[in-house]
Amino acid sequence: MKKASVILDKDYVIGDIDPRIYGSFVEHLGRCVYGGIYEPGHQTADENGFRGDVMELVRDLGITVVRYPGGNFVSGFNWEDSIGPKDSRPARLDLAWFTTETNEFGLHEYISWCRKANAKPMYSINLGTRGVDAARNIVEYANHRGGSYWSDLRRKNGADEPFDIKLWCLGNEMDGPWQIAHKTAWEYGRIANEAGKVMKWVDPSVELVVCGSSHSQMPTFGDWELQVLEECYDTVDYISLHRYYGNPTNDTPGFLARTMDMDEFIKTVVAICDSVKGKKHSRKKINLSFDEWNVWYHSHEQDREITKRSKWGRALPLLEDVYNFEDALLVGSMLMTLIRNADRVKIACMAQLVNVIAPIMTQNGGAAWAQTIYYPFMHASRYGRGKALNALVSSPKYDCTDYTDVPYIDAAAVLGDDGSLTLFCVNRDMNDDYSLELDLRSFGELSFDEHIIIHHDDVKAVNTAENPNNVVPAMGPGGYFESGRFIAKVPALSWNVLRFSKE
Repeated sequence: MKKASVILDKDYVIGDIDPRIYGSFVEHLGRCVYGGIYEPGHQTADENGFRGDVMELVRDLGITVVRYPGGNFVSGFNWEDSIGPKDSRPARLDLAWFTTETNEFGLHEYISWCRKANAKPMYSINLGTRGVDAARNIVEYANHRGGSYWSDLRRKNGADEPFDIKLWCLGNEMDGPWQIAHKTAWEYGRIANEAGKVMKWVDPSVELVVCGSSHSQMPTFGDWELQVLEECYDTVDYISLHRYYGNPTNDTPGFLARTMDMDEFIKTVVAICDSVKGKKHSRKKINLSFDEWNVWYHSHEQDREITKRSKWGRALPLLEDVYNFEDALLVGSMLMTLIRNADRVKIACMAQLVNVIAPIMTQNGGAAWAQTIYYPFMHASRYGRGKALNALVSSPKYDCTDYTDVPYIDAAAVLGDDGSLTLFCVNRDMNDDYSLELDLRSFGELSFDEHIIIHHDDVKAVNTAENPNNVVPAMGPGGYFESGRFIAKVPALSWNVLRFSKE
């Protein structure tokens, strides 16, 4: 058995963990909405058409915010289509995904669903085909109490009280040539500033997320952030990051090292934000919203065939990745990367919530179940609240195709407000178990509560409607205290949660 160690100290604080890093994303794409969170006529559906079996899984997952309605979809979306009587809402061609959107599920339904899911709304505005006027109007409709055209229309449509949406995204991935009404950095920075300005005039309490690069491999990455922030630094509060990873070559060690890229991405964007802050002699700090992240590659070929065969169909089964055990391990490491950057990453959204590259899958008219990636997220959201601690990891390392010196043991630690301590850990080693020594002397007397583990002998093992419990958490081997240290066994290729409480 190999050995590794982690030194923890209650004073080694990275920053407070904003609960909003445990967010998710619902886009009008595929079966995320229709057949996902919303399916009137389903045996579990409530009076609003919200699937009860999905709602139960969502609540257990512990999501805190839900970004909506896109995504690429939002750049061609008229928000006015999604309000008023359902039978009067227009069906539109969605040029982002080449499907037809009925608008049956709209703004009021989204707010009602968020309230039932115990999640805060994070609403995206269209800065592709729309602009400043639509931006100010939607804030007035959603947040103004009454006595104006748009707020009184909301009340007429059945919502007497404001929706009180505090978090707003200024468009989506506007650097991407695939985006409807794609813009240059200067064009986007200008319209984001002007839209954000009037949105805050209508409601000064709102927070705004400006679009960063679609991902770190964009040819304009870095320069895009710099130019955009030059235009809108004083108006916005966060800049977005998006990143997906895949393993099409079946290189498990290389795949599990992808969070090295994610961490570098975060730190580079932080450096750019602070450089603009310095140039502007500003006291304001721009933080990060990592509002799209996940594993995404399994469904690419399938999606091409579906789009070719069923163009302009409704609620097509697009982006329905079936996640395996190794995907869960990477998702665990991605969550730990967010925790380790809690001083600057204040919002994050796993994309997406149901069916579309999602932790939850459903059958139309049938079952709902948790995918493998569901469980690390649930553990992080449940036990990763409080202060992020700097975990000093000493571990054997390996080299792979794209990275060198990759630690076999990846870890993050959280100090709860009640004095509890949680260590999240992924063992990337495909062959060897580890004896993991935790130096906990600064915490005084602690009690060991539990060791949760996810492991499967097959890295490609998946959960299905027929076998939803193939890859699920179990009790781990635990460990023992010895002179202020805790010795735990961490099995090969495993996700681990070690929990301690204050005596």
